[in-house]
Amino acid sequence: MSRQPQDRALRTRATLVWAAAEVFAEQGYAGASVTKITERAGLTLGAMYFHFKSKAALAREIVLNQPGRVLPQHHSVGLQRAVDVTLTWAHQLLEDRVLLAGARLVMEQEEFLNEEQNSHQQWARILEEELAEARERGELLGGCDQAALARLIVNACTGAQMHAQIATGRRDLPDRVAEMWSCLLPGMATPEAVTAIDLDTARGQAS
Repeated sequence: MSRQPQDRALRTRATLVWAAAEVFAEQGYAGASVTKITERAGLTLGAMYFHFKSKAALAREIVLNQPGRVLPQHHSVGLQRAVDVTLTWAHQLLEDRVLLAGARLVMEQEEFLNEEQNSHQQWARILEEELAEARERGELLGGCDQAALARLIVNACTGAQMHAQIATGRRDLPDRVAEMWSCLLPGMATPEAVTAIDLDTARGQAS
């Protein structure tokens, strides 16, 4: 494929993903349809099926690519990196339609993802890696199960997102995530690590 058609194909694929994200965020998985998505994208059904075999394939694309969109601005490792990932996610969720779609789709993901692929599992794996690094750095208290902690953090962030949506349209989500960490850290981290962690919500904002 020459460069020009290849670039056009990439633009078409991206347009479909963005349109699908808008429709999923507004109407959920069950309420969305291929027709609604292609109309929002201004594309034909043929273009849709060239890139994605089904609505489920589009939903998988959106959910499985969530972590790649959350890139903290600050260099950090271990516990601070775990904090920065969640604060960045909380800020980006306010503006990124793909992340917003993922937040809506999380409640219906059994329709298009298997248990090993689901959103909770992928975020837990990412956080568990950072917590493993935290353990290597001596930041975690002895006896802490890093896999269980990772799942707890993901569950807490999911709950915070849902409550923030109801209460403020998610505007206070970064504050809720920082509050979550302020409660969790004393029970999981050494006193020195707790003191060193920066919970300023501005760490999650784009520069």
